[in-house]
Amino acid sequence: MRVFVLDKNLKPLDPCHPARARELLKKCRAKVFRRYPFTIVVQDRTAENSVTHSHRIKIDPGSKVTGIAVVQEEIGRVTNALEITHRGQQIKDALESRRFLRRGRRNRKTRYRKPRFLNRTRKQGWLPPSLESRIANIETWVRRITKLGSVTAISQELVRFDLQQIQNPEISGVEYQRGELFGFEVKEYLLQKWGRKCAYCSVENVPLEIEHILAKSKGGSNRVSNLCLSCHTCNQAKGNKSIEEFLQKKPEVLKRVLAQAKAPLKDAAAVNATRWELYRRLQTTGLPLEAASGGRTKFNRKTRGIEKSHWTDAACVGESTPEKLLLKGVKPLIVKAKGQGTRQRCRPDKYGFPKAHAPKAKFFQGFQTGDIVKADILSGKYTGKYIGRIAIRFRPSFVLQLPTQKFDVHPKYLKTIHKADGYEYQQP
Repeated sequence: MRVFVLDKNLKPLDPCHPARARELLKKCRAKVFRRYPFTIVVQDRTAENSVTHSHRIKIDPGSKVTGIAVVQEEIGRVTNALEITHRGQQIKDALESRRFLRRGRRNRKTRYRKPRFLNRTRKQGWLPPSLESRIANIETWVRRITKLGSVTAISQELVRFDLQQIQNPEISGVEYQRGELFGFEVKEYLLQKWGRKCAYCSVENVPLEIEHILAKSKGGSNRVSNLCLSCHTCNQAKGNKSIEEFLQKKPEVLKRVLAQAKAPLKDAAAVNATRWELYRRLQTTGLPLEAASGGRTKFNRKTRGIEKSHWTDAACVGESTPEKLLLKGVKPLIVKAKGQGTRQRCRPDKYGFPKAHAPKAKFFQGFQTGDIVKADILSGKYTGKYIGRIAIRFRPSFVLQLPTQKFDVHPKYLKTIHKADGYEYQQP
């Protein structure tokens, strides 16, 4: 991983090697600007007197995890990579919990009041909060990276499966368009739909083959609803038997396969529902924006012999992918969206009765819950130096949370090294 570098006017320069960053910090020629992603400010350089190279942000949007890679286009080096874990399901669960509470409140000790639906207006392009959060996470990090690096273009995987190159997964339609990417689109869809394992024996991490549930010799079609994935052993054992005959001794597996064959992809639906809104928001950055399909991403990754992960998929997005990608030494920054706290003031117990009331203030003595701090404790049971997150109390006694323990600490021993920004970080 390279280190982001800013000049003395906070203008982006080319990222540098970590060893070079340590040397600059040791000689006091640079100072730490940001901890995640790690960024330094060089105090004796300006962008006008420096040579910078063009970098491209590549995005592989996902329902649960989104991969982002920053690629130096001239030589194909991946300088930085991130994997962002979204909290869409957590938001959906919280909204459902609130809905149940409000429903119960409407007819508890009061005359029943119907829920309001027709008097609410939503602007055009409105998305549910669970989907909006995914777009906001990606947009936030794209804008952060453009401020830290010399970014000149963006590539986005616009569709997971190019429906122009495969038959519509939900209804019967036209024949496959057999082009260079045929098979990559179909296989990618099936891998997502069947969880990257054999539909019949559930074996994983083996080569999987496309299998017709109703054999073509008995009238089966190439519709995606008639396709599944199976290992070579199961594929050969089934042959052209009907699935009922092949799985007659496994009724539970038969029921699952038949149900899953026609089931839509929830995660793919979430990605498809947000893809164009994300595309429009990325256009507002003013940078050239390239769009590509998931089949193109997989084609690029396979032809270059790169192992699959979220950030490597991002590095392979689009036709702008160089013939050779330099991935050596890249360790992605793991980012997990945690939210900006809660507006709920009353804290109930498990039975729904109030047990505490949260204060309105979010800061105390310059600290906020979620800040990453450096603690230098001079005496007592916990003497030593620590780095962790804090949870504030409105008295001079904070909780310092470490990976293996937590204890109380006075704020006079603390120094903030990274302000709470709604994300949790982990460097593998």
